[in-house]
Amino acid sequence: MRRIIAGIGGLGLALTLSQFPEYAQQYTQRLGGAVDELRVITQDFDRAAELGGLDRTQALQRYGASADGFLVERGTAMAATFARYEQRSATLQRIENADPITRFQTLPAYLDSDIGRRTLENYQLAVPVTIEGVLYAGGGFMLGYLALSGLWRFVTMPFRRRRPVYRVQR
Repeated sequence: MRRIIAGIGGLGLALTLSQFPEYAQQYTQRLGGAVDELRVITQDFDRAAELGGLDRTQALQRYGASADGFLVERGTAMAATFARYEQRSATLQRIENADPITRFQTLPAYLDSDIGRRTLENYQLAVPVTIEGVLYAGGGFMLGYLALSGLWRFVTMPFRRRRPVYRVQR
């Protein structure tokens, strides 16, 4: 019975962990799309500033110095957009250059972001056919099997019958 329960636990964790590479891939695609769109906005702003004889900082200062509240707010929004572009670009580069273990260790950061939540909401299960997926599945099976096997032994310990001790008489 212990082996069956442990096997079920191993399979459950194997299936769960095998999905991580696919989730990370879908997250990376979404993040890449967001970075691409922010790049277009940033380049468009920089091009418009250059046509006006300004660099990005000077253009943002001009927005901030305006007496028009709308323009001040637009300048603040554009500065936030540029900061988001830099932050997401750096995150994308870290993910693309990370090894499978590093990507797994940063899972909480993925889930905590807006893109991570939206990726999870639209996540599609996938069969792990990559080496990374198979390794996660294998590791998950071993961890799940060992964890439930140990838990089963611990829980059933008080119910085990003690075997009689036979003494050899001389």
